[in-house]
Amino acid sequence: ITMIEIISLDDFIIKAIIAGLGIAIVCGVMGCFVIWRRMAYFGDSLAHSTLLGVAIGLAAGFNVTISIVLVSIAFASLLLWLQYRGVLAMDSLLGILAHGALSIAIIIISLQKIPIDLHAVLFGDLLTVTNTEIAIIGSGGSIVLSMIAYFWSPLVLSAFNKDLAKAEGINDFTMQLITLMMMTITVALSVRIVGILLITSMLIIPAATARQMTHSPETMAIAAICIGLVSVLAGITLSIAIDTPTSPSIIVCLSILFAFSLLWNKVRA
Repeated sequence: ITMIEIISLDDFIIKAIIAGLGIAIVCGVMGCFVIWRRMAYFGDSLAHSTLLGVAIGLAAGFNVTISIVLVSIAFASLLLWLQYRGVLAMDSLLGILAHGALSIAIIIISLQKIPIDLHAVLFGDLLTVTNTEIAIIGSGGSIVLSMIAYFWSPLVLSAFNKDLAKAEGINDFTMQLITLMMMTITVALSVRIVGILLITSMLIIPAATARQMTHSPETMAIAAICIGLVSVLAGITLSIAIDTPTSPSIIVCLSILFAFSLLWNKVRA
């Protein structure tokens, strides 16, 4: 694809690039905490529950992204409450809540006869992102990044060594709650971009790739952001050049970089 062709399509491509880069920055940093706290299953379950937010938003006729954020926060809050009550183990609670929310969403869609593009919901539709969604991504992303910057030291210490964090007067439950809230916002913002089935990949792969090449939390977070940014640009370019779905193209680029990081790490060793 030539530069002239890209310029002629600049309206939706520029929007896609802005939204994709914004998500890459937030997911890059947030993914590090997912890796450190081993929360991949939570992210996957939370992503499945977002379909309920989509269904409620469409049925009620208000912004779907905002609906997803509210439903995701409710999901995380209910999960924490049930975990605190000691009802069941975390993995069991995640499975029950995620599939329950998914089933309720399907029933709402069926009863309300809601016209919905399941392909876009499952795999994202980056090239049709709107200015409103970009603004929501910017606002939500700024909140998450600000919280990470403010709580960086206690969040990292709590993620790596709970005993040492406790000795330093850091409340692990509070740090866990903050992490869950930030992850909830991140997943809610990412649904429109990468889809329900690919959100976890956007969180895990950049951080996992960065982990192969770095030796400190700070450099890992920065490397994860850079890897995400490169993959978004490469994925969008690939999608336009050979006419493939944008979000899966981004994940393919991420997977290739991860494979190269493993090879580089092996050669270096």
